[in-house]
Amino acid sequence: MPEVDGPAGPATAHPARRRVTSFVHQRNRFTEGQAHAWARLWPRHGCDVADVLSGAVPYDPLAWFGRAAPLILEIGCGTGESTAAQAAAAPDVDHLAVEVFEPGLAQLLMRVDEAGLTNLHLLRGDAVDLLRERVPPGSLAGIRIYFPDPWPKRRHHKRRLVQPAFVALAASRLAPGGTLHLATDWADYAVQMLAVCSAESLLTNVVSTPDGWTPRPPWRPVTKFERRALAEGRAVRDLVFRRVSSPHIFTHSP
Repeated sequence: MPEVDGPAGPATAHPARRRVTSFVHQRNRFTEGQAHAWARLWPRHGCDVADVLSGAVPYDPLAWFGRAAPLILEIGCGTGESTAAQAAAAPDVDHLAVEVFEPGLAQLLMRVDEAGLTNLHLLRGDAVDLLRERVPPGSLAGIRIYFPDPWPKRRHHKRRLVQPAFVALAASRLAPGGTLHLATDWADYAVQMLAVCSAESLLTNVVSTPDGWTPRPPWRPVTKFERRALAEGRAVRDLVFRRVSSPHIFTHSP
């Protein structure tokens, strides 16, 4: 599993060991339109996680959005098709989108500009570091992780994002009643997600059906990626877990 410090753990708990990340950062070229959008819009709508961690840019949603509102963090927004649509559909909610893929962020910048969105701020970098070091406990109304890299080869499963330590960290950053919403088209990863989230004492599944899956909420748009997955015969599964006010107490029958 990725080496993620727990909610109260310091970032330097293992200074000699590098945390296994759930992504490989590759530099990709912009199209001409993406390059133009980046130069014009990134200073207004985005910042680097590294700058937030260093203190060069304060972690300050109130300043970014100019108001106090429920805050949702999306991890791995890709090109932002779903992100922009959900932000537009919920103008009273503020959205942070964290991604490492620069062309995807540039594409999202164009969507932000086209729709005139003021409730969406972009961050480039590692969302785990941001959650652990800067996002205050109990401050998020929701965390969304849609179609994270499944790392299908068994030897790469340690790179999967949704692991026990990460889920504990994410749950600690949710306000009571806040939700962790996951979606994947990879069957064994969906099973892993369900097991890991079900084992977290700060979370409870919003559905009570035996299989644990949540029907796709109508407010989660179907993206081109998801349509392709369905066309190729891969079922898409949603999971929604809610943060409880206090940890569950599990008891075992004698």
